[in-house]
Amino acid sequence: MNKKVNAKREAYAKKEEEKGKKVVAWIFGSLIVLAVIYLIWTFSMMA
Repeated sequence: MNKKVNAKREAYAKKEEEKGKKVVAWIFGSLIVLAVIYLIWTFSMMA
């Protein structure tokens, strides 16, 4: 029974890790997009 609980726990931990990596990727991607938009806006204000 203990092996079954450990297997479920490991599967859950792996699933949560994948979700966490996806969230971090979305956050960094959003920050990069916002930085590019800010650069475009800044250069358009200087022109």
